[in-house]
Amino acid sequence: MASSAPRRRDPERQMPLKDHLREFRNRILLVAIGIAVGAVAGWFLYEPVFEALQRPILEAADGTDALVTVNFAGLATALDMKIKVSLFLGVILSAPWWLYQLWAFVAPGLRVKEKRYTLGFLGTAIPLFVAGLALAWIVYPKAVTILTGFTPEGGSNFLDAQLLMTFTMRLFLAFGVAFVFPVVMVFMSWAGIVQSRTWLKGWRWAVMIIAIAAAILTPTPDVVTMMWMAVPMVGLYFAAIGISMLGQRRRERRRAAELAAETHT
Repeated sequence: MASSAPRRRDPERQMPLKDHLREFRNRILLVAIGIAVGAVAGWFLYEPVFEALQRPILEAADGTDALVTVNFAGLATALDMKIKVSLFLGVILSAPWWLYQLWAFVAPGLRVKEKRYTLGFLGTAIPLFVAGLALAWIVYPKAVTILTGFTPEGGSNFLDAQLLMTFTMRLFLAFGVAFVFPVVMVFMSWAGIVQSRTWLKGWRWAVMIIAIAAAILTPTPDVVTMMWMAVPMVGLYFAAIGISMLGQRRRERRRAAELAAETHT
């Protein structure tokens, strides 16, 4: 005999817009605090990190007759550079924290079972973010070597410290975020926002967009460097589609079993 008791609705799934905005504000504040704490640690790591970023430039200078060096043009440029590097390191070091805050913001709209994917989300997104940074570190010296190689013989190339840091931050963050996007794809599919079939139907557009993005984000003119970014992203895109399809089929079988159980009740 079917139960006459009404089903209890999950109150988290009916969060008003005002509460959503308040939650978003709180999450942004927590992200800012996490980055600030990471920036404090980055302040003490500035020297070894800057030396590591400068090393490819010095090696490029040794391999050519041209003068290649980092130039601090203004009186406060060195201090400004240290602050920017510290903030950049703060974003990198606090990546597990702000990735969790991203997940925590959307989690209230999920069912209890779907919230169990939190560890899987973080356990996948963080290694992929680190893998993107590692790949950017491989591309960075090649970019410096190729770009400084255009300096005429006997010429000088004074690299502005501010522009160099902006270039480096964009390169590393672009690779890191690009490698996390497949995890976002899986989450959107499992949450029912985008069907996995939709991702699959748009694979041609996705490959084209990835190729264009790789050409823009990689600062070198050679195709090999662009492929360093494009090929892994295409592979991760199709891997995300496969995982999304498996999760969707599992949910469909579970729902069918629940409907069958309700029918027989």
